[in-house]
Amino acid sequence: MPNPNPHTIMLTNQVTLRMRQLSRALEQLPADQALKVIARILHPVDGAMGSFTQLVETGARIARDQAERGVLAPEVCLALGRAANELHSIGLDLAEHKDTLARAGAPAGTSAARPASPAPLVARRHR
Repeated sequence: MPNPNPHTIMLTNQVTLRMRQLSRALEQLPADQALKVIARILHPVDGAMGSFTQLVETGARIARDQAERGVLAPEVCLALGRAANELHSIGLDLAEHKDTLARAGAPAGTSAARPASPAPLVARRHR
């Protein structure tokens, strides 16, 4: 298998670095601004989460092709496929809340709905 194109490796390194920078910058933002950024990251069409999911899905398709040719172990293909499916499912779960996050990040005095009191954290899963 030939080595990846140097441009592709450089692009991968740049994306990784930018994601780390974004994470550090997000930690420094006030909560309302951070929520706006998080809502943007989670946007299902053009957010980072959707793009990353698409990247893993592409990797899963390539792995499947390589596994069918006998170049890659089937377990690798299956693991990437599961990862792509899980990311897609997580994206759907998060998409339900993107508008709420965006409203929570709206400036005070707007029509953003805010809870009257703090709510206890309760794990609620539905799929």
